[in-house]
Amino acid sequence: MNNIILASSSPYRAKLLDQIGIPYQIVVPNIDETPKQNETAANLSRRLSLKKAETVAHYHRGAIIIGCDQVAELEGQSIEKPRTESVAIQQMEKQSGKKVRFFTACTVAKLHQDGHHLENHTAINETIVEYRQLSSRQIKTYMRIERPYDCTGSFKAEGLGITLCAAIQSDDPSAIIGLPLIALINLLKHFKINAV
Repeated sequence: MNNIILASSSPYRAKLLDQIGIPYQIVVPNIDETPKQNETAANLSRRLSLKKAETVAHYHRGAIIIGCDQVAELEGQSIEKPRTESVAIQQMEKQSGKKVRFFTACTVAKLHQDGHHLENHTAINETIVEYRQLSSRQIKTYMRIERPYDCTGSFKAEGLGITLCAAIQSDDPSAIIGLPLIALINLLKHFKINAV
């Protein structure tokens, strides 16, 4: 039986991974997530997903590690998790009436027992969220109910956040929540793991 580790502290990613019925454990990767100068949202999400998987792999040789990261982009500027209510409100005010691109990267990696060969495979999903024109009252009500301060772009698609949208375009509906399951299932096949 393969030892599978989700390299994430996100309860949303854990809940998604539960959906496909693969047993796993959680190890939180403590990495620096600071963007590099002029790094695009897509490149940042890809780099951090690999870094998370790689970091945990070095402490768990032979295990299959799943690393993920999500970064949003509005008008060329990266948007991350707000952490506070005031930042979340500012984010949503800027996003109101606009299209935001969410890049969700997923890396599956394995450090072989020799400790030298790290096999890794990465996929990235782009989801475009078009927001309705939102009033201050709508934004504040959403924040009070959902408190989406640990969500990229303050957007909690699996909750009340869906009411803020005019449209969502994606080829993987789970990606916007933080873990693109369709991509993950394909990546796991590199390690001869099938969900069903």
